[in-house]
Amino acid sequence: MTTAINTDKEYQNRLKHFTSLKSKYQATKYNDSSPSSLLYLILRKVDLGIELTTLEFDWLREQELFETVEIVCQQQQYKLEELRKLENEFSHLKSQYQVPKFAAAFQNISIILYPILWKLHSEKILTSSEIEWLKNNGLSATVTLANKMEFERHFFILKIKYQSTKYQGSSINSPLYKILKKLEIQERISDLELDWLIKRELFETADIFQQQELKKEAQFAELKEKYQAIKHPDLSLFSPLYLILQNIDAKNNLSESEINWLEQQGLSETIAIAQELEQTREFAALKAKYKATEYQDSTPKSHLYKILKRLELSNQLGEQDINFLKKRKLTEIIEIANEKYASTLKSKIDFGELLNESEIEWLKNNRREDIIVLAQQKHFAILKRKYGLIDPSLPLEPFYAIMVKLEKKERLDPKLVLQLMEEELLSPGGKIALAYYRLEAEFYEQEFHRTGHKWDIPTVSSYWRKANEPEQALKLTNLDFSQIRESKLKSAISVTRGAAFRDMDNLADAEICAKNAMEYHPDSYQPYTLMAAIAHDRGDYAKRDYWFEQAIKRGAKTEDIDDERKRLVRSTKDENKRHEAAKYLLKKDSQRYSWAKSYLKKSLDNGK
Repeated sequence: MTTAINTDKEYQNRLKHFTSLKSKYQATKYNDSSPSSLLYLILRKVDLGIELTTLEFDWLREQELFETVEIVCQQQQYKLEELRKLENEFSHLKSQYQVPKFAAAFQNISIILYPILWKLHSEKILTSSEIEWLKNNGLSATVTLANKMEFERHFFILKIKYQSTKYQGSSINSPLYKILKKLEIQERISDLELDWLIKRELFETADIFQQQELKKEAQFAELKEKYQAIKHPDLSLFSPLYLILQNIDAKNNLSESEINWLEQQGLSETIAIAQELEQTREFAALKAKYKATEYQDSTPKSHLYKILKRLELSNQLGEQDINFLKKRKLTEIIEIANEKYASTLKSKIDFGELLNESEIEWLKNNRREDIIVLAQQKHFAILKRKYGLIDPSLPLEPFYAIMVKLEKKERLDPKLVLQLMEEELLSPGGKIALAYYRLEAEFYEQEFHRTGHKWDIPTVSSYWRKANEPEQALKLTNLDFSQIRESKLKSAISVTRGAAFRDMDNLADAEICAKNAMEYHPDSYQPYTLMAAIAHDRGDYAKRDYWFEQAIKRGAKTEDIDDERKRLVRSTKDENKRHEAAKYLLKKDSQRYSWAKSYLKKSLDNGK
């Protein structure tokens, strides 16, 4: 329904337009008034300034629309004449404003050039973009002419304004032009320039200069009184004081050198006024920035000014400041300050810095847990890289808390240790494992020094070894064994000392320690497992098995010994030795030591 109404309305509009065109071009005697008529098309073309074809003219004559033909011919003739006039005018302007005769391609820019030349001819000032367009299109001569015209126009205006029209010169280098430009900006002219004006009888111009000077002197006197600098005797307009007072009056902040000059002249009152004005302006700007313009007190002595100044420096409000703002219902300042501080903390996080406890507490109190989580995620990513954790699925908790504790050198509680073990993050050599064992070694070593309990020595030594610092274990176990009564303790210390020597590939000293341990406590199996490990390192697998058998005879569990065999093979760094060890075990008992096949296969693959 709506479409039908719109279609009918459009038809009526076209019908109305056709009737108007028939009247305009004296074709009313043509009976067909339908918009689909050929006459409607012809009259629309004529009205748009489109030339008719011979066939269209013939059709109009066939319909005896001679008046219409005459009007169209007159209109087209007028158009041709106007185009000729425009071309002549354009040609004249191009010649007048030194536009070179370019190739036919230049005609493409005429549509822009013509208005520019007409503007010049009308003595209008060209815009910077129009000057730039002329330059870009190689019309430098036109630009030069335009600049000259602009200078002459400006010079002439200045001569009228400063009553020096009787001076005939119009050169840009004319002394008068330089003088008039100075007068325009009320800059002092020199005595030589003043003499130049008088010699050429430009007394009115000289008088204008004298009037300007008198006004400046009066202004200087007013400024001295206004800014309490009357005691300064110099009244010369060349005095630094005049420029300083103008600066103050123009609401400009004084420079350090200006303040120093005022201090040297003993004008402390002037300095105080300038500084108070500067603070007042700063206070107004701060009130606008922090949406406190409704606050009536605008003096720098206001407590609000002090608050806003501190806020600019620290981004954080103190408790007293917040209470002050709340009492005066200036809560928007609090909101802006909080958002500003939150943004500062975000930036700190983005730069890889850590938040301190007070910052985290502030975020909690202001319900910005999102920033706390962001900080934790960023820090977690940093710590994961530091501790060599590449698993992207590793959850934030509890592993972030674990690494934070390690960073703070805080011991882990048993639950966290268990979780590390479940994720196999306490395997030898891992960075988390090294950090954990180092903390434990330091803790138990401190306990040993505190209590003197020597049974802590093997424990501490074991942790130092797991922390990959066998040197510390050797340092701790370097004891006078004659001072130790218990044979079991001497044996345990000797074993852990020998293990530390073995960690450092000093197998000879490791063997001495193991044999000493056997002498101290023949029934202990630990010295024998150490001897087995030493034999393994030497590649003497038969000897290794012998020592393991001796360990089992002294109470070592068979399954523990098998685990030790597996650990020895796994920790063998040399590929060939690991291959030999695995091959030896498989030959001895392929079913019992079937796990060794994987090491054998790896060795073979690497050999390829």
